[in-house]
Amino acid sequence: MVSMLLKRFLGAVPTLFVIVTLTFLMMRLTPGGPFDSGRVVSPEVQANLLHAYHLDEPLPAQYLRYLGDLAHGDFGPSFTSKDFSVTQLIRQGFPVSLELGVSAMALALAVGLALGTFGALRQNRISDRVVIVFAMVGIIIPSFVMAPILTLVFGVTLHWLPAGGWGDGHQLSYKVLPVVALALPRVSSIARLSRSSMIEALQMPFIRTAYAKGLPRRLVLFRHAMRAAVLPVVSYLGPATAGIITGSIVVEQVFSIPGIGRYFVDAALNRDYTLVSGVVIFYGCIIVLFNLIVDILYGFLDPRIARQ
Repeated sequence: MVSMLLKRFLGAVPTLFVIVTLTFLMMRLTPGGPFDSGRVVSPEVQANLLHAYHLDEPLPAQYLRYLGDLAHGDFGPSFTSKDFSVTQLIRQGFPVSLELGVSAMALALAVGLALGTFGALRQNRISDRVVIVFAMVGIIIPSFVMAPILTLVFGVTLHWLPAGGWGDGHQLSYKVLPVVALALPRVSSIARLSRSSMIEALQMPFIRTAYAKGLPRRLVLFRHAMRAAVLPVVSYLGPATAGIITGSIVVEQVFSIPGIGRYFVDAALNRDYTLVSGVVIFYGCIIVLFNLIVDILYGFLDPRIARQ
């Protein structure tokens, strides 16, 4: 297990290096700059601003300076959010994005596994076909379409739930709509995965042996079949959890949630090089971390993986 995790970690280093390099180059080569606003400033002021942030240096020099700052855990100052560093902005917004993403993933996992198992146990019946249709609809309709629909129906028309905002961070009513909007596509994917893997697991020889020994159906299902059926779902959880956290950017904009997505969108529009790069690199690290967590879980569920 340790050797496998070490290999995964060493393989992630060049991936992160590529992410850092591409993000740096794409932001620097994009037309426009952080100080190209509608306000007219004198050439002297413009030159002083560029010099203060080292943007007047050659591109290779800027790149090496940026790598040196990253090696010390410094993402640099934000060009548009005065008196704040990129690290401070990420520290402020990420807990909200993390809570939103983890809540959505927990909901998706619970509902998706339940629907997939239910569909597998009633294979080819009407209820199973309903599960399949629900899964297809959930995958087809993305979060940025589902979020305005939920807001219009439950927030504006029915007035059951707040149409936006995050409240004081502790009010459940503000979290229901964004969590559901973010979770629905993943519910569908998990339901499809768990249904197909459960159908395959129920046909394996060890399941028939367990039934032949007279074990109760509930015990066979949850102790034996579920362990084999959940493996594809676990493989999906790593990139899905990272994707649901990074993908919350759109949902945060729709519901006006003070997460990291607000800073990212504003930074992209205003060409805030350091903030955009910092968020992308930070999310890249999250994806690597969740993939490592999935490898650990997979090793516990399937000992053959741990011995590789």
